[in-house]
Amino acid sequence: MTRFANPDPRHRPNDFRAIWRWGVTDRLSGRRRVSPPGPPAPRVEPDLDLVHERSGRPRLTWIGHASFLGAMGGRSFLVDPVFGRRVGWVYRRHGLPGLSPHQLPELSVVLVTHNHYDHLERDAVRNLAPEIPVVVPAGLGRRVERWSLRPVVELEWWQTIEIDGLHITLVPARHWSRRRIFDTNRSLWGGFVVEGGDQRVYFAGDTAWFDGFSEIGRRFPGLLAAVLPIGGYSPAWFMENHHLNAAQAGQAFTLTGARYLVPMHWGAFQLTDEPLAEPIRRLEKWWRRQGPRDGREMILQAVGETVVLETGEAAR
Repeated sequence: MTRFANPDPRHRPNDFRAIWRWGVTDRLSGRRRVSPPGPPAPRVEPDLDLVHERSGRPRLTWIGHASFLGAMGGRSFLVDPVFGRRVGWVYRRHGLPGLSPHQLPELSVVLVTHNHYDHLERDAVRNLAPEIPVVVPAGLGRRVERWSLRPVVELEWWQTIEIDGLHITLVPARHWSRRRIFDTNRSLWGGFVVEGGDQRVYFAGDTAWFDGFSEIGRRFPGLLAAVLPIGGYSPAWFMENHHLNAAQAGQAFTLTGARYLVPMHWGAFQLTDEPLAEPIRRLEKWWRRQGPRDGREMILQAVGETVVLETGEAAR
């Protein structure tokens, strides 16, 4: 079977020695300290009238972590659906998801950026209406098909498909994939650019820093929003090949040229050593010091909150 590789030739996956140091020796020696989780991301009750609105207004509802309900061109779609109390049987959810599955509107498509448990939940896919197609990176389709008899489309980087008026492109990311012990990088990973009407939104999925942010902005000029991960970075020496930190997410946003920065991948699951809310505090600090001064904005969204992207105003 094919093993996929990262677009950045500088990428060096953590070897056994690094994993042993991170998981064992640094813990025993006290060099690695896992912070108490602290408070999760704030949550509000969803505005279900706005969630189910069929207008063409582009909207994002944060379900939590990396899960979003999007609406563009009068069509609704789900990104990286996870609703459960735990991911990977280990990491518990702090707080409640912003929406439950029965509160979702009629969906045109589900998008999955990669196969990690905090981005792809079997029950979330299995329990959706069987006619809803799922778009996944190359190599992941067979697994999703086994879970439910539904249409599944695989994409390579830069491939585009049109579904129900939405143009969906898989774009590169610097990350990796694994669902089981022996399937490392047997399926691809990436982000998505979703185009509906004359609007475009970039969902980065999981990614570390790489040179592709400028290329994504060049190929998709006029991005309305960039939905970027900001958490999962501590300890830095171990996590820098996996995830952006908050400052890097801000820099990536600048390179994409998007109008709005929507931070995610924080506040629900303590996957790494930093407290749940530290990433957003660091991003706010970066924004005050180095954020763009050209009218572009950062949207601080609560779990369950729907943001109308045309105005950047939060509607609760």
